[in-house]
Amino acid sequence: MNVVELKPDTPSDVVIEELREGGLRLEMNNPPANALSIALMQALRDRIAAAGDDKAVRVVVIASAKPGKLFSAGHDLKELTAHRADADKGRAFFSQTMELCAELMQTIVRLPKPVIAEVDGLATAAGCQLVASCDLAVCTDTSTFCTPGVNIGLFCSTPMVALTRNVHRKQAMEMLLTGETIDASTAREFGLINRIVPREYLNQIVRKYAEVIASKSSLTLKIGKEAFYKQAEMTLEDAYDYTAQVMVENMMARDAEEGIGAFIDKRKAEWTGE
Repeated sequence: MNVVELKPDTPSDVVIEELREGGLRLEMNNPPANALSIALMQALRDRIAAAGDDKAVRVVVIASAKPGKLFSAGHDLKELTAHRADADKGRAFFSQTMELCAELMQTIVRLPKPVIAEVDGLATAAGCQLVASCDLAVCTDTSTFCTPGVNIGLFCSTPMVALTRNVHRKQAMEMLLTGETIDASTAREFGLINRIVPREYLNQIVRKYAEVIASKSSLTLKIGKEAFYKQAEMTLEDAYDYTAQVMVENMMARDAEEGIGAFIDKRKAEWTGE
């Protein structure tokens, strides 16, 4: 992937990073709409990928640096449109953008650590895709979600991938075909969101979520997340064959021996990640 120079009006740091008690907080900082520009997607992809090998990071949170109105407006349509003046009418840049977006979403899914979306505001198109790609999602009661590409002649085909892996097909098609915005309550009913909380408690609750997850064995979380996504794509029989072997290998781990022993002895387990 080619490195793209930041535009003059792009923040020098499009992702603000904070590590606290095992939780890596990544705040998108691309005002006014946190559009998923090349620069923002590259920054998110690289920092999430780096978290995979960082032992200090046990869970990742993706949020907006300026919550309240927009979580993310999806792809940067102005950036895309500007490349229609290219000799190939933008085809190469469009391909780069969509490939990078797919790479970012897969980096989230393949990260051996849980990723939580903290949503306060509108998550639209690829912004909704970003929420759907995270393992967990918590939003405010005023947050909204949509895949409105159909309204501008550009079907949300890549957001569809993450959406259909989170919500029922009929509900996914409703969002994709109508382009209409759904509220937080509907998003939870659809399966897109785990919890809805008042805005004043959002950060506190997500932080508590992250702390609870960070207190678990990092090896166990890695094994579990990988198995979750793999078995979901298998037949029932194959899924049971696969997960049975996963549990056997998990039982052989030092952390499983320690955790079971601590449970039997009624003491706190001491994890080593082995």
